[in-house]
Amino acid sequence: MAKRKNYTGRKRRRILPVLLVVLLAGSLAFFAYSALSQSLFPPDIPVTDPNAPAEPEQPSEPESKVPESFQDGGIFSSEYERAYELLSEMTLEEKAGQVLLARCPEEDAAEAVREYHLGGLVLFGRDFKGLKKSTVVSNLASYQAAADIPLILSVDEEGGSVVRVSSNENLAEAPFNSQRYLYKNGGISALVEDTKEKCELLASLGINLNLAPVADVSTDSDDYIYKRTIGKDAETTADCIEAIVKATKGTGVSATLKHFPGYGSNPDTHTGVAIDKRSLDSFRERDFLPFQAGIDAGAPCVLVSHNVVESMDEENPASLSPAVHERLREELGFTGLILTDDMAMDGVTAYTGSKSPYVMALLAGNDLITTSEIETPYEDILAAVKDGSLPEETLDRAVFRVLAFKLSAGILAE
Repeated sequence: MAKRKNYTGRKRRRILPVLLVVLLAGSLAFFAYSALSQSLFPPDIPVTDPNAPAEPEQPSEPESKVPESFQDGGIFSSEYERAYELLSEMTLEEKAGQVLLARCPEEDAAEAVREYHLGGLVLFGRDFKGLKKSTVVSNLASYQAAADIPLILSVDEEGGSVVRVSSNENLAEAPFNSQRYLYKNGGISALVEDTKEKCELLASLGINLNLAPVADVSTDSDDYIYKRTIGKDAETTADCIEAIVKATKGTGVSATLKHFPGYGSNPDTHTGVAIDKRSLDSFRERDFLPFQAGIDAGAPCVLVSHNVVESMDEENPASLSPAVHERLREELGFTGLILTDDMAMDGVTAYTGSKSPYVMALLAGNDLITTSEIETPYEDILAAVKDGSLPEETLDRAVFRVLAFKLSAGILAE
């Protein structure tokens, strides 16, 4: 039988080129069709009706009027716009008085408030001695009524040896105990309960700022400041201060940490000069800890001592030292209100010479000057702004913080 010839290979060789040509032609046709379709039938373009109402614009954030140099994102920052609005409406005389936290005059206190536009008053034992609660409330209300801008009404009610209010049996069953006694006998919970009781009493009288707690660290009973402290190490003191500050929140009475940058074993600056020779590292490792804890807990105020801290400033008391205030602002991150200790103390007057300690205090970075005098600081501040030795912007910055604090604390209504 003859063999059949194999044509399969030949057919495949003829078919493959044909398929390739067909595929290529098809691809070209597809792309040509797509291009033609795009040109003849473009995609739908939305048509805007010229008579249709315009879309409402999204409201933009109003531009802040607060100077950039005042903007620090601080503890009172939610009140900055209103504070600056109030500041912008004030006279120079009103500004000069607003930075004074004056000792309450024994006579004509309401008139002093009105005449000097005072930012606040410090009340002492004499302002409560023997008075009934109704009389105290009435007196404080009369001071507030005399103020164009509501007052900071403050007191040193630490407990123990410093009890301006509770020493009056008409106002409290017994004087408040010291921080050291409370911690020793009841721990932090006793401090918290005591703080709430203090704030309740002070608020019921019309007082809105307590110049306490004492945040100094002392473990030596021979130290001048020891009996007013917790009496424990820095870490324990820090825990106590944090708890006390938190306990004041919502009471209507603000807390003040004192005496920055830490009193240590220094003598009493009421009657002399205190020179602190400790290193900066020792402050960072010890004295700063309770202040940092209180600041982190939301303390709105810090009071600065008159001690001369040589590791920060060899020439000026802490209360008059820009370097100490910068340390508080920059290193500890405090954005609240800085107060001086009483400017009548010998620890200040020995360093000011012919200069005004009140003007020096503002130049150093204080916002509120605690003073037993009224007319002298008021006139000094006015004169310094007028002669240019105190830039008005520096005064404005301090007043701005005072107003922001008052708004934040509910002292000054929106």
